[in-house]
Amino acid sequence: MIRYAYIIPLLPLASFFINIAVGKRLPRKGDWLSLATILACLAMSVGIFLEVFRAYDPNFKYHVVTPWLTVGDRFTLNVGILVDNITAVMLLVVTGVSTLVHLFSIGYMHGDPRYNRFFAYLSIFSFSMLGLVLSESFFFIYVFWELVGLSSYLLIGFWFEKKSAADACKKAFIANRVGDFGFLIGTLIIFVTCGVLGYDQVFQAIGEGKLSGTLLTIAGIGIFCGAIGKSAQFPLHVWLPDAMEGPTPVSALIHAATMVAAGVYLVGRVYPMFTPDAFLFIAYIGFITLFIAATIALTQNDIKKVLAYSTCSQLGYMIMGLGVGGYTAGLAHLTTHAAFKACLFLGSGSVIHAVHSQDLREMGGLRKKMPITFVTFLIATLAIAGVPGFSGFFSKDMILAAALEFGMKNPHHYILFFGALFTAGMTAFYMFRLVILTFFGAPKDHHKYDHAHESPPNMWVPLVVLAIFSFSFWFKSPFVEKGWFQTLITKPATVANIARSPAAPAPMEHAAVMAPAPEVVSAVSHGTSAPAGTPHAASPAVHGESPEGASHGETPAGAARGAEAEHEAHLAHKAHAYAMYSSVAVGALGIFLAFVVYSLGWIDPVRVMSALKPLHTFLQNKWYFDELYEATVIGGSKALSRGLAWFDLHVVDGLVNLAAQLGVFVSFLVGKFDNYVVDGAVNGLASATIGGGSILRRLQTGKLHHYVFVLAGGALVIFLIKAF
Repeated sequence: MIRYAYIIPLLPLASFFINIAVGKRLPRKGDWLSLATILACLAMSVGIFLEVFRAYDPNFKYHVVTPWLTVGDRFTLNVGILVDNITAVMLLVVTGVSTLVHLFSIGYMHGDPRYNRFFAYLSIFSFSMLGLVLSESFFFIYVFWELVGLSSYLLIGFWFEKKSAADACKKAFIANRVGDFGFLIGTLIIFVTCGVLGYDQVFQAIGEGKLSGTLLTIAGIGIFCGAIGKSAQFPLHVWLPDAMEGPTPVSALIHAATMVAAGVYLVGRVYPMFTPDAFLFIAYIGFITLFIAATIALTQNDIKKVLAYSTCSQLGYMIMGLGVGGYTAGLAHLTTHAAFKACLFLGSGSVIHAVHSQDLREMGGLRKKMPITFVTFLIATLAIAGVPGFSGFFSKDMILAAALEFGMKNPHHYILFFGALFTAGMTAFYMFRLVILTFFGAPKDHHKYDHAHESPPNMWVPLVVLAIFSFSFWFKSPFVEKGWFQTLITKPATVANIARSPAAPAPMEHAAVMAPAPEVVSAVSHGTSAPAGTPHAASPAVHGESPEGASHGETPAGAARGAEAEHEAHLAHKAHAYAMYSSVAVGALGIFLAFVVYSLGWIDPVRVMSALKPLHTFLQNKWYFDELYEATVIGGSKALSRGLAWFDLHVVDGLVNLAAQLGVFVSFLVGKFDNYVVDGAVNGLASATIGGGSILRRLQTGKLHHYVFVLAGGALVIFLIKAF
C-alpha cells in the first residue's frame, strides 16, 4: 500500500475538478463523490499506518524521488514522496477528520445554494493538505503550503455575501502571507547556501557545515515564520477567531486537525535544522500564544470564538513543547487535539444547527434536548481539560513535563512551565464554563430551547467517532510505560553544526550530538531491502537516543556518557511525575471553579466582572490586538498609501505635467521662431528677389532707343573717368 501513497492526494484533486465543473448536474450535487474520494484516502492511509505500525521501527522510512526540473549541470529539482512514521500518523489524522467533516457537512450544509461548490472546496483543501504532508522537499511543501492558504481562503469566505465573512477570509489570507514571506526567505537562504531543497539533502548539507551559525538560526526562524502564520501563533494569531465566519464544518476542518496543524507538522518535519537560539524563539512564541489566547477565551460569549481561542492556546502548547525539546510531546498533542477539537467544533455546529444561535447567553439546559451532542461534547471537553483517562492528559502532560525538565536545566526559563501550568487551569475553567452555559441550568431563551432537537445521524455519528478517539487508551495503555506513539515518534538528532570555541559556554540544552547525515535519495523500510522500483537503500534517518524532553547536549564518550544518560533519565522521570500531579491538580481546580461560578452560584460572575471591569474589558476586546494593528500596521499602510498617492499625484504627475507644459512652451517658442525667423528669412529672400527682379525688369524695356541711350551714357561715364 505504501508504494501507492502518491495516489492519496490525487483522488480529492480529481473530485475537485469534477465537482467544480459538473457538480450541479450530478446526483445529490456531487457530495457523494467528495465523500467517496476522501473515504478512499482514509482507507489507503489506514493501510499505510498499519504497514508502518507492524514494522514498529522508529527509523522506518520510504522515500522515492524522480527528477522534475534540471538546470544544466548545476541544479536538479526532484519530485517525490516521503513516508515515515510522522507522515503515516498525519495522513491518518488528516483523512480521518476530513472524512468525518465531509459526512457532517452533508447534513449541516443541506439546502445551501452553493452546495456542490462547498464540497469542491473541501476536496481541493484535502488535496493541498495531503500533498503538504507527503512532500519530501522545501520546494513542494511551500507549493502546497500556498495551496492550503488559497483553499482556506475560499472556505472561510464561502458565505462571501456576508461582509464579516469576506473580511475574515481576506484577513486570514493576508496574515498568512506575512508568515509565508518569512518561510520564503528561510527557504531561499537554504537554497543559496546549500544548493539543494530536499529535506535529507538539506540536512546533509547543514551537517557538512554549508549552513551554520547565525545564518542557520535566521533560516530556521524564517521557516518557523510560516508556522506562525498557518498555526496562528503570536503575533499573527488574530486571523483564526475571525475565521469562524466560515461554515462550522470548515472551522472543524481548518482549525482542528489540518490547516492550523500544518505549522506544527512543519516544525516537526524540519526539527533537525533548528539551532538552540531558534528553539528558544519557538518556545517563547508558543508560550506567549498559549497564555494570551487562553485569557481571551475566558470572556468570550460566542461558542465558536471560545473554541477558536482555545485552538490558538492548544497550538501554542504544541509549539512550546517542540521548542523546549518535547518533540514527541508536541506531535502527540497535535494528534490528540485533532480528535477532541474536531469533536468540539462539530458539537458546536450541532448546537448552532439546533438553536440557530452562537451566543452562549441564549442557550442553557440543552443536555435534555441533545443528549448525544452533550455526551460527546463533554468527553471532548474532559480531553482538552487534561483529565486522566482522556487523550489530552496523555499529550499535555508530556508537554508540561518537557517544559519542567527544560526549566530544571535552565532555571531562568521556569516561566515556560509555570505559565503553561497556569494556562492549563484556565483551559479547564473556560471549557467547563462553555459546557455549563450551553448544556446545564435553565434555558435562557425558551423559544430557541423549545425548537431545539438532536441533530440527524449524519451529524451525530461523526461526533461519536471523534469522542471515542478522545480517550487515552488509543495512544498509551495505563499498564505500559511507553505507548506506540512514543515508540514510533522519537526525537531526531540535530544536524545543526554549531561552531564554538572550547572556552565558550555550551548553548542551551538543545545542541545535539552530530550524527551521520541521511542519504539524499533513499527508500528505507524496517530492516529489509528497498522496495522494488525505488532508487536505492540508504542508512536510516537519524534519531536521538535521549528520552523525550532530555537535553540535546553533547556528552563525553564511555562511562561519562552512561552517567549522563542515567542522570537525564532520572531528571525526565522526576519532571514527568511533578508535571503530572500538578497538571491534574490545576485542571481539577479549574473545573471546580467553573462549577462554583456558573452552576452552583457561590460566586456571582457579574459582580466579579464589575469589580474587574478594566481587566474584563481588556480581555473581552482581545487585548486590543485588532485595534493595535488597525492603528499601526493597517493605519500605517493606509497612511503610506495616502502618502504614495499624494506623491504620485503631485510629484510624479506634477513632473509629467511640468514636462508637458515645458514641451508646450518650447513648442510655442519653436513655432514663433519658425514663423518669424525661418519663415521671415525665406519670405524676405523671396521679397528681395521679387524687388530686385522688379527693378531689373524696368531695364528690359525692349525699345532700341532706350538701349542706345544707355550705351551712350555708359560710354560718356567711361570717357569722363579716363579723362580725370
